[in-house]
Amino acid sequence: QVQLVESGGGLVQPGGSLRLSCAASGTILSSFSMGWFRQAPGKERELIERVASDGSKTYADSLKDRFTISRDNAKNTVYLQMNSLKPEDTAVYYCNVRVNTNGFDYWGQGTQVTVSS
Repeated sequence: QVQLVESGGGLVQPGGSLRLSCAASGTILSSFSMGWFRQAPGKERELIERVASDGSKTYADSLKDRFTISRDNAKNTVYLQMNSLKPEDTAVYYCNVRVNTNGFDYWGQGTQVTVSS
């Protein structure tokens, strides 16, 4: 069983920055992929970026210029640096761990990010 705990969400003004953290615990293997998704009200959950153990990344082209993912394998932690935030970035942000061998996903509880003046 894998448990994920997000932190770093909150209220930020347009143009500001936030850094989200996700700490994984339980049975964690270095081969697992880790990443971030988000879901705004009335919209589908969308991939922001995911990084595999070898450092390869999968990301949304529309966000890659402002959002950057990083991973600390020793700490089983993944980070999301968000810059130049816009009101449309307001959403619940979810940490994700994927078991590569079977595609099974673990999810955190989500952390609210609100971009507003």
